[in-house]
Amino acid sequence: MFTRTLSVILFCLFSTLAYSQSQNAMITVDFNQRLGPLEIDRFALGQGGLSEEPMWENRVAEIRALRPRLIRLFIQEYFDLLPARGRYHFDTLDRSVDLILATGATPLMCIVFKPRVLFPVVDQDIVEPNDFGEWETLIFNLVKHYKERNAGIRYWEIINEPDIGESGGCPYRFRPENYPRFYQRTVNAVLRADPDALVGGPALANSNSLILPALLDYCEQQKTPLHFVSWHIYSSDPLHIRSTIDNMKTLLKNYPSLKPETILNEWNMSLGNPSNDPRFQPCFIAETAWQMFDAGLDYSCYYHIRDYHVSFERFAQFMSPGGTAFMAKWWNRAPQYDGLFDFQNTMRPSYFVFKLLSRLTGERLALVSDHSTIHGFAAYDETYQLYNLLVWNFSNTAAHVDLACNNLPSDMIAVPIVLDAMTASNDENIRLRRERVMEIKREHATIRGLFEPYGVKFWSME
Repeated sequence: MFTRTLSVILFCLFSTLAYSQSQNAMITVDFNQRLGPLEIDRFALGQGGLSEEPMWENRVAEIRALRPRLIRLFIQEYFDLLPARGRYHFDTLDRSVDLILATGATPLMCIVFKPRVLFPVVDQDIVEPNDFGEWETLIFNLVKHYKERNAGIRYWEIINEPDIGESGGCPYRFRPENYPRFYQRTVNAVLRADPDALVGGPALANSNSLILPALLDYCEQQKTPLHFVSWHIYSSDPLHIRSTIDNMKTLLKNYPSLKPETILNEWNMSLGNPSNDPRFQPCFIAETAWQMFDAGLDYSCYYHIRDYHVSFERFAQFMSPGGTAFMAKWWNRAPQYDGLFDFQNTMRPSYFVFKLLSRLTGERLALVSDHSTIHGFAAYDETYQLYNLLVWNFSNTAAHVDLACNNLPSDMIAVPIVLDAMTASNDENIRLRRERVMEIKREHATIRGLFEPYGVKFWSME
């Protein structure tokens, strides 16, 4: 009895201490000030290039519910597109393309394969095929195949992480002087097959790589199409991620004739040193989304949908022994935190923050916070006739938040939902825990609440 009483006293003591040390923040939402379509579906997804198998095919309904506009797909050599000269094999790749289309998204196709007949020597530094004409014919037929299938594919990306090669899981390692030539020959073939396609790259592992300025110089001088630039970053600091967007936009100002879209199509928290707090990643995703939208990024693709083991034997066919061992050790032996679904296809808490973000459809409403780590989105959905608000506290300290709802059109009913990243259950009604329904009076329209560290809350109002 004494032990139980002491435990209760200690719990209350630490709870009071955390409460007394909490921050204060004011968020103001103007229900009259509409800023145009939020287009949260630009905050999209990708799947790692790990297998020719449709890695998340029994999760179509769950991904469809997230409503991504794009899903990035690696076209690796394990799809065996050119088994022999002049003979094409697209059936295996079709399954992964069709999987994406079944969600309502369209694939962003990343070209990163090395057919053995065109690259007979396994060497990441051999980046040009032994027959460029055959390579261009292959690319032409690949793009033509999906155009004739009415797949609706627009985006074709030339290579993945060309600045680090096999360390990024792909068999090409380029230099600034040879990437533009390969890019030119490849996009020529893409655009011959589909003049409406959008081409770009280089999907850099390091956004400061000199490969990108070399590509920009080349495209400006040669009038080569460059419809988008792409890069990657893994950092647990959303401001660091945002800095790559700001730096990219600054660089592009030097090339006013190009005007490419900006696509950060691999990102996540630091995977080599991830946070052990299960609340961190969902809140990190929300805060990074806010930074991306605030910085004016055109698209992002979260890495990734599902963690998956790789086949050592399959990768050994087109990567060096060292590169293959790296891929197998990383994906088959190391703990993974990337996927919305883990190796066993179980939902992680990160899936559910994407679920909340996907509900922010319609017109964006003006939302202003006076705190640097407490942000949110607000939107009005005319179809559902709902106002939706998502707010989070990207901090390891609790926060008192006053949410002022200015210019409410009438008294409203608000349904609050808290994302519970700590529960062991993946029942959506437990993970997205509904709290007591609130009546919001137009003349006293302030919602007050305590946000836990890395707390995420959502309100639907009507």
